Amino acid sequence: MDWDDLRLFLAVARAESLSGAGKGLKLDPATVGRRIAKLEEALAARLFAKSPQGYLLTVEGERLLAHAIRAEQAMAGAFEELRGVPGALSGQIRIGAPDGCANYLLPQVLAAICDANPGLEVQIVALPRVFNLSKREADLAIAVSRPEAGRLTVQKLTDYQLHLAASRDYLARAGAITGRDDLRQHRMVGYIPDMIFDKELDYLAEIGAGPVALASNSISVQLNWLRHGAGVGVVHDFAMPSAPELVKLIPDQIHLTRAFWLIRHADDGRVERLNRFADLLAQGLKREVARLEAMT
Repeated sequence: MDWDDLRLFLAVARAESLSGAGKGLKLDPATVGRRIAKLEEALAARLFAKSPQGYLLTVEGERLLAHAIRAEQAMAGAFEELRGVPGALSGQIRIGAPDGCANYLLPQVLAAICDANPGLEVQIVALPRVFNLSKREADLAIAVSRPEAGRLTVQKLTDYQLHLAASRDYLARAGAITGRDDLRQHRMVGYIPDMIFDKELDYLAEIGAGPVALASNSISVQLNWLRHGAGVGVVHDFAMPSAPELVKLIPDQIHLTRAFWLIRHADDGRVERLNRFADLLAQGLKREVARLEAMT
């Protein structure tokens, strides 16, 4: 079996479809299907089961997946060593993160890392959900809860703070807020209740606020509603400098603390380039949260 076969197998395993794999490999789906069939014939094993959900790994496919990932890691390390500047990072790294972190922290942190490592390519996947690292939806993921299951390594990055906020324009129209009881008279902005993928994001339930009148699964959409005077909502302190229209509300009564966790697949502990990248990311994110929170 050659590396090209494993590369194609990994693409189908991650995309769970021939068309998705073909798009990334620049091959038409029929060609991908023929090559997968040829690989299964050579191995005398069925690697995928076709279902309404797409191409799902069989037991044999799951076994091959672990070996294919190790081969991919070895190839990446070899290319970096041969082509890179000694001590510098190169190649592509994909990070999954909740959109608050992805929008207000990662761009500047990762830009600085890439400035110091010109051969490095970084992709940010900003989606409000948990990432599957076993299928390599991302090389690393940042989460707001520490996972309790899976072959993962978990590192706490930093705590961060959140407060209630609203625009000065909204408060001038709707009235001041001096205590929790006042919130019942105001329009609340928050997450769509049935799309809260992590209990740590259920801010309004924790503070006992009323029902959400304006809801989105994106914290960036929520922030823009608040900036434009639509209501009251919970805002990350590190996002406040990007929204000078907003002011914190009753910080002596409502003050939330959360944490960011860096999650990696356990097998990646042997990949030196990811270890070095994770160290730089952790240092940069902690500094950036502290810098932005000091401005509020």
